[in-house]
Amino acid sequence: MIIWIASYPKSGNTYLRSFIASYYFSKKGKFDFDLLLNILQFPSIKFSKKKINSELEACQNWIYNQQQFFSGDKIHFIKTHNCLNQYKGNDFTTKNLSLGAIYVVRDPRNLITSMTHHYSIDYNEAYSKLINEKQTLLEKSSDGDYSNFTFLGSWSKHYNSWKNTDKFKVLFIKYEDFENNKLDTFKKIIYFVNSLKSENSLINEKKLINSINSTNFSNLRNKEENEGFEESVYSRTGKKKRFFNLGFNNRWQKILPQDILFKINNSLQNELNDLGYNLNE
Repeated sequence: MIIWIASYPKSGNTYLRSFIASYYFSKKGKFDFDLLLNILQFPSIKFSKKKINSELEACQNWIYNQQQFFSGDKIHFIKTHNCLNQYKGNDFTTKNLSLGAIYVVRDPRNLITSMTHHYSIDYNEAYSKLINEKQTLLEKSSDGDYSNFTFLGSWSKHYNSWKNTDKFKVLFIKYEDFENNKLDTFKKIIYFVNSLKSENSLINEKKLINSINSTNFSNLRNKEENEGFEESVYSRTGKKKRFFNLGFNNRWQKILPQDILFKINNSLQNELNDLGYNLNE
């Protein structure tokens, strides 16, 4: 069975995985990048039974591959950026395979700045991706394998697909709560995971604090600088880019161009209001 760690890209998925990996896969709650190997990504070549030759073939094999790797009683934490809406008539997962999900959502006005940095694109291109209902992600292998194909859709469709699912329970976490309400937020995550696992064990307070402290943003950033991080990417000029870049210092009020702010506030107004993101801050 799967517990999904889900999000639109650049929304805090790695931060959340780091905490979960520290709490559930270490003895004392001390984070190390190797712990992330306990929470790998799907779709991916690692979790594919055969070479996939097209987007259509990829989505047709999503559930089959989950059945091959994640069926049974063992619980797997799995990262995904996939939308839950159907793609070319194919569902992403089923209630028989998915125990539940934790979905991290981030104010898109901050998310878009992270997108421009990570993907080496300008704000207009990032905005176009944000509202594109057909948006996808694909890191093809050298032999053209499509096993990594991910269907994103638009940011709003992505968010609403996870929000409105009735296939399994979903805990929604706002990225901003990792900064503003850290202790209660991480406790909420542990209670949710333990309930999905039908465990009544009390929270290990010492391990919780260690997990929070060892995965704070500055520590993750320092570890990346000193040890490197395999999920970091290269710029168009070939220079390796910092994965843990601005974090909570990414403030759209100081950074975001006014024309992009106007577009986001108008096109995503319903979702911003739903999530309590003030349009006029």
